[in-house]
Amino acid sequence: MDTLKQGKSPIYEPGLEELLIKNSSAGRLAFTTSHQQGLSQADIIIIAVGTPQSDHGQADLSYLEQAAKDLAEHIVRDCVVVVKSTVPVGTNQYVKQLLLEQLKNNVEIKMVSNPEFLRQGTAIEDTLKADRIIIGSDDESASEKIQEMYRPLNVPFLLTDVKSAEMIKYASNAFLATKISFINAIANLCEAAGADVRDVAKGMGFDKRIGAAFLNAGIGYGGSCFPKDVKALLHTSRELGVPFSLLEETIAINDHQQELLVGKALKRFSALKDKKIAMLGLSFKPETDDIREAPSVKIARSLTAAGAKVAAYDPVAACNARKVIGDVIAYVDSAVEAAKGADALFIVTEWEEFSQLELGAVLNVMNQRIIFDGRNCLDETALKACGPVEYYPVGRPEVILRDKRA
Repeated sequence: MDTLKQGKSPIYEPGLEELLIKNSSAGRLAFTTSHQQGLSQADIIIIAVGTPQSDHGQADLSYLEQAAKDLAEHIVRDCVVVVKSTVPVGTNQYVKQLLLEQLKNNVEIKMVSNPEFLRQGTAIEDTLKADRIIIGSDDESASEKIQEMYRPLNVPFLLTDVKSAEMIKYASNAFLATKISFINAIANLCEAAGADVRDVAKGMGFDKRIGAAFLNAGIGYGGSCFPKDVKALLHTSRELGVPFSLLEETIAINDHQQELLVGKALKRFSALKDKKIAMLGLSFKPETDDIREAPSVKIARSLTAAGAKVAAYDPVAACNARKVIGDVIAYVDSAVEAAKGADALFIVTEWEEFSQLELGAVLNVMNQRIIFDGRNCLDETALKACGPVEYYPVGRPEVILRDKRA
């Protein structure tokens, strides 16, 4: 809390701390751990707690339940309670029942489902320039109040019922995850056939019915949303007795894709025992320090289990990675340092810094000039200009340039 009051963000995103300082200084933003202080004058209360995946795949609603209990004890005036968390169909109704059962004061509660669609690393832009704002409510006055709150953003509204709003978030994330798994399956076909998935994806993306977004082949999706939301929607389908095998295959393809680079390395080396691997990238995507469900975690564990020695570099995510992966790998301060003496280099996160690497400086310190690019972010022309190299991308023909003197 003290950190937030000082304008420092507990998570990394470009521009976020500047925004905290600006709005705190202007008196538009304040932080407190006191329910009484925070709720005493509130007309709108937004619940935005996490709903992580439970051991059985469904959403864990324990944080939401606790938030509802805390609200019930401290609400002192009529208000609209907005559930912004990603929740299964029927959760808003459940939360309202919890509130009504435990309210300490005689107040009126109206519920609104208002799912968020923020991407980590670009949450500010996604808020200010949103594609749409979903408002699900069975009460017209509550819906109008939330519309009024958002009107300054000048973003299109979709007004719907509560259950449809809850479903929209899961359906959106599951579709995008499926789109990623689809292009990754196509990438594996391209490798086998000798085609280039970049051109295939570009050709698909020109079709307005498909679009270019989320057609970047690689080593799969991660993060706090796609993995858990796909599994939660699959769990809901099973509870309702509606088969959804498409989601099962989406998950299976992604699990396979996260092991792709290790499989390529094993094919190249036969064994990885005592091989030194440089790993560039730990966060699940650029512009964030989040490593939840990041491919880097599975890759690091698979490499070390095979006896490899791993040195990893990420611009911002090393501290978070150490908490999850531990000290079985080394964490270094630059790409060049990671590459020193390496038998192979893995590119795991597509940070702009990695696509603009001074490739000669990296290759020249490696024991073997071998690169496995899990995000297709290196330029082949620049690579070829660096002399002998072995380059293994995803869904594209490999590049093998031998030393002519050998």
